[in-house]
Amino acid sequence: MARLRIDAVLVQAVIAGALSFAHLHDLAAAAGQDGWKAWAYPVSVDLLLVAAWRRLRTDGPSRLAWCWFLIALVASLGANVATAGLLDLNDVPAWLRILVAAWPALAFMGGTLLAHSPSDRSAPGPAPADPASEPVTEVEREPETAPEPALVPEEPPALPTADPDPAPPAVPVPAALVDHARKVAADHQHRTGSRIDTDTLRARLGVPPHLADAIAAQLA
Repeated sequence: MARLRIDAVLVQAVIAGALSFAHLHDLAAAAGQDGWKAWAYPVSVDLLLVAAWRRLRTDGPSRLAWCWFLIALVASLGANVATAGLLDLNDVPAWLRILVAAWPALAFMGGTLLAHSPSDRSAPGPAPADPASEPVTEVEREPETAPEPALVPEEPPALPTADPDPAPPAVPVPAALVDHARKVAADHQHRTGSRIDTDTLRARLGVPPHLADAIAAQLA
């Protein structure tokens, strides 16, 4: 299928080129350019059109390439329209004869500019210098002097500390209450992902604070 599509495009391009070529030939012949000169005009127009298009494709958009591409395109389209019955080829106006006679010099100038003018693309700037390739200059160091000993302040004598508060007496907790508290703590950790705190344990069990502390100590 792709091969058939490419062949159809090529056939269409050949037909369009042949018709445009014939129209340019007929217009040049009607304007007084007979013989081989009439056949040279369509070749000149098509070559200028191809040269401008190639410049656009290779060097990118530029005013020079677009200018000559539009000039060649207007010349080709103008010949197609003029030979479609809108112009009497037996009585060509004087201004059209002047344009046809001036076309060779115009096409020569356009082809020369397209072939020899520099592209509009800016030249790349200088590459940044590699810091590894730059010579390293050694800096003279001043002789190092031994650091002076720091004065350490004398620590004040330690004051006698008071004895810590004696641990509160252990609160007896029934074993059944401890087992129930373990189940409550396990259920809380399963639901929330964190261990149960003393306040929550006291609220769930309904016991006084000192008894909740004793149960939490055994669950730890």
